[in-house]
Amino acid sequence: MEIKSSEFVISAPSVNQCPKDVKAEYAFIGRSNVGKSSLINMLCNHKGLAKTSSTPGKTLLINHFIINKEWYLVDLPGYGFAKRSKTVQQKLQNMISSYILQREQLVNTFVLVDIRHAPMAIDVDFINWLGQSSVPFAVVFTKADKLTPSKAKQSAEAWMNKLKDSWEELPPYFITSSEKRIGRDEILNYIEGINKSLTEDSSKV
Repeated sequence: MEIKSSEFVISAPSVNQCPKDVKAEYAFIGRSNVGKSSLINMLCNHKGLAKTSSTPGKTLLINHFIINKEWYLVDLPGYGFAKRSKTVQQKLQNMISSYILQREQLVNTFVLVDIRHAPMAIDVDFINWLGQSSVPFAVVFTKADKLTPSKAKQSAEAWMNKLKDSWEELPPYFITSSEKRIGRDEILNYIEGINKSLTEDSSKV
């Protein structure tokens, strides 16, 4: 897939205030310091599209970006940022879960995980919740440039093996680096494949 245009559309405080059209949406979510904004900017070839910050946890709204005038990339708030108050954490959790469970236009959620770390309960719990809720998703390992290619592969495989404890069939996964632009084509081709199948399905109706 070639990205010809990417534009910010809206920051919504709730699922009810998201765009009203029916274009497919692909959400990106992960712990607050996982490199989500950098990955979005790399995918879209647009350096300042998603705001990066040295302070983790700056995304507090549901951010929609229109890609090629055809589909939305959705930047969701990070989860598990302990420095927020309990009230704010609960509000964000409700916002995230209501968007993921209620948004009919959402066709896939990309869960971002730092490839350098062993599986953390917060990530595994979130992934298991998606599975139990029948939400289609894929795992995106970030910051692969911080490891050698063989170590990155080993780390990703070990992570996915951990999921086998509770999963019969593992979700797709991608190894990425925003710095080195690793994994960009694979993720965009994956999105393109889903978009094509959605178009084919709608033409049969």
